[in-house]
Amino acid sequence: MQGKKKYQEKLFTNFHLSERVPENNFYRRLKSVLDLEFLYKKTRKYYGQKGQESIDPVVFFKLLT
Repeated sequence: MQGKKKYQEKLFTNFHLSERVPENNFYRRLKSVLDLEFLYKKTRKYYGQKGQESIDPVVFFKLLT
């Protein structure tokens, strides 16, 4: 079963990584222009319908690059 990562800031913490990354950071800017949603459709046929969810295909792609 194809998984999809759900990012959520921690509720009871004073540290938020998203607040510490500068607005002009390369990876923040890259995320805003690079749309990897097509990976879900392209990889769907390689995942089963039953069982545990796998790693998110977008996360896996980012790990490989």
